[in-house]
Amino acid sequence: MSSEAMTNMMELGLFTGQRQYENFSRFKELLPTSRMSASPVPFEFPEGRWAALPDSYDFDGAIRSTHDFLEQTDTSAIFVLQDGKVRHELYRLSGGRDVQWISWSVAKSFVSTLVGIALAEGHIRDLTDTISDYVPVDKGSAYDGVSIKDVLQMSSGARWNEDYNDPESDVFRLGATMAGAMTLDTFVATMAAQAAPGTVCRYNSGDTQALGAMLVRATGRSLTDYMHEKLCVPLGFEADSLWLVDPAGMEMAFAGLNMTARDFAKLGELYRNGGRWNGQQIIPESWVTASIRADAPHLQPGKPILADHPLELGYGYQWWLPAGSRGEFTAMGIYNQLVFVDPSRDVVIVKLSANPAYGTSMEEHTNRENETIALLRAISAALD
Repeated sequence: MSSEAMTNMMELGLFTGQRQYENFSRFKELLPTSRMSASPVPFEFPEGRWAALPDSYDFDGAIRSTHDFLEQTDTSAIFVLQDGKVRHELYRLSGGRDVQWISWSVAKSFVSTLVGIALAEGHIRDLTDTISDYVPVDKGSAYDGVSIKDVLQMSSGARWNEDYNDPESDVFRLGATMAGAMTLDTFVATMAAQAAPGTVCRYNSGDTQALGAMLVRATGRSLTDYMHEKLCVPLGFEADSLWLVDPAGMEMAFAGLNMTARDFAKLGELYRNGGRWNGQQIIPESWVTASIRADAPHLQPGKPILADHPLELGYGYQWWLPAGSRGEFTAMGIYNQLVFVDPSRDVVIVKLSANPAYGTSMEEHTNRENETIALLRAISAALD
């Protein structure tokens, strides 16, 4: 990585309260990237009947203003589909239809999708295989002998602190790899174990990076190349997409995907339709079903842990599962990036944001993740 790129990474001021919306729309100018070109046959969602956003929504027993929330969280894009048709499209600040926005942990759900495809194609034998069957790791380290399924479910047992408000946390050390501290593969190979695998769901960006390393070894291809063939082309991505890469060229699997709001929505629409796209089964329906189900007690809403804080969400295969009976699921990243799916109403909503308060604490009043889901639920319900 060049000294200029290292300086850019260190000067972003993440989790300090500094406004980020100008940075989040131009990572290709700040850090090294690999590129996935747009599909040769781009798919454009048809227009449906226009629907205004609701003026307000209910959260924590109080009526909140939608306009105020969008302002306060520096929302750059809201893109709403129902039954595959555009019902609302809004861009603000540095957002736009052609803007490649940093997804942060929304990327995790794309990595999970690629794991499902690689499994179906036979590159991965079984989810009971261990990560260390594919990826060289230090003996006795976090991923030595740990199953792929446990890693998919953030249940690897690795020692981890995802506290965005602690500059000494593991997630900060993982981010430092992008500034040349070490390679992402070395970070994964040397992580320490803590708990028995499959017993605790502890949100851990290192788990997703391990899945990315496994995909590269299993397929013999980069994430960039594999995703371009398996998702970008068949789903008709309308714009080029970018992965942030480390000094060795390895993709930042846990958070480095940059795409447009419309192309992010295509993953949600693919899952809403059980893995089918324009009559083609892109990913097995059985994988979609398993991905959006909390199949063990430690994955149920209220059990997953983020930096020692229990969350009001369940967890599947790198997808979050809001509590309730409607069967919603969401990809979710820091600063309030979401690809939210409400199958009961045939709705997919993308929200891209740069909430300046995010990570200044680990509390809901700054990070506003539960409130964001409340707003998206209100938008979905208003379409009725």
